[in-house]
Amino acid sequence: MKVHEYQAKEIFAQYGVPIPPGKIISQEEKAEAAAKEIGGNIWAVKAQVHAGGRGKAGGVKIAKNIEEVKKFVSEILGMRLITHQTGDAGKIVKKVYLEGGVAIQTEFYLGIVLDRTLEKPVMITSTEGGMEIEKVAEKNPEKIIKIAIDPLTGFQNFHARKLAFGLKLTKEQQREFSKFASTLYKVYLETDASLIEINPLVLTQENNFIALDAKINFDDNALFRHPEIIKLRDLDEEEPSEIEAKKFNLSYVKLDGNVGCMVNGAGLAMSTMDIIKYYQGEPANFLDVGGNASAETVAKGFDIILRDPNVKAIFINIFGGIVRCDRIANGILEATQKTEVAVPLIVRLDGTNSEKAAQILKNAKIKNIIYASNLADGAQKAVIAAKGEQK
Repeated sequence: MKVHEYQAKEIFAQYGVPIPPGKIISQEEKAEAAAKEIGGNIWAVKAQVHAGGRGKAGGVKIAKNIEEVKKFVSEILGMRLITHQTGDAGKIVKKVYLEGGVAIQTEFYLGIVLDRTLEKPVMITSTEGGMEIEKVAEKNPEKIIKIAIDPLTGFQNFHARKLAFGLKLTKEQQREFSKFASTLYKVYLETDASLIEINPLVLTQENNFIALDAKINFDDNALFRHPEIIKLRDLDEEEPSEIEAKKFNLSYVKLDGNVGCMVNGAGLAMSTMDIIKYYQGEPANFLDVGGNASAETVAKGFDIILRDPNVKAIFINIFGGIVRCDRIANGILEATQKTEVAVPLIVRLDGTNSEKAAQILKNAKIKNIIYASNLADGAQKAVIAAKGEQK
């Protein structure tokens, strides 16, 4: 689960992580009063959407007087913000965050993410604050400092020293940085975050560290422990079909391709998307119907996939382990009666009673069902069908 920058900063403030003063605005007529309440003579006007690259897309502007604050708030509120993360459709800005200016001495990057290979949180920092960390890793990997943190012992002084040395901080700055990083790790741990990113983390002229930006993603599997975080969820920022899928315990993520995917098991779903790409196709979604696929879940899967007008074919790739393949085949036939499916259905079933399942589908004589003998065959047929070609 993602939250907005202003919400992440509210969480930071609860833990004592320093942030600039700011106000959230959803009506442009409140801009002047907000600026006066914040005080100062310079403000940042920031679009609040769940996407990076806001500044490059015109979603972050610096105002040097009240009139500019009002002008920029008016321009950004309601705009369709298109960044490299939103795709061509972009996102409508419904809120802006007005933030007081900071006297910046130096900018850094600081983040915490779970390294699944090490099975530990990793704190990452760099002198290249304000830059996209992926580009820094690609062009200047030597400027990235990483330390893995054992969850049993937590964040220690030697962790802070290693990071601070890498940033070439003075002794006074090291002490301030150590307190900041230690508190940030506490936020990560206690909120069950999966990622925290501050870009930039700034060192002010007064030698204080302040989070000028804030991004937090939370582990969905731990949200039951955090009702206060669930309340921060902004459904306007999420894909409606993904919200609908969650209601039926389906794992669905919309993508930009034209081959719909219905698979049981996350690993098999990833492999299915990979092989579609291998055969020059583009997956339209990730959809895991789970290990107990039934006619109802398959029908709901069809319904959700077909809400995407880009879908020109659906590849059903099911391994019958817990559920027999013949039951899945019958479920597919039932589902096609419950939900109108006008695009080609390429079906690959493997596992228990797979031969019986193949016979059921062939005997059904439904014109738009195409049976695949294996994964590669199914992927090729799906890609061809999505292009409107015959094999």
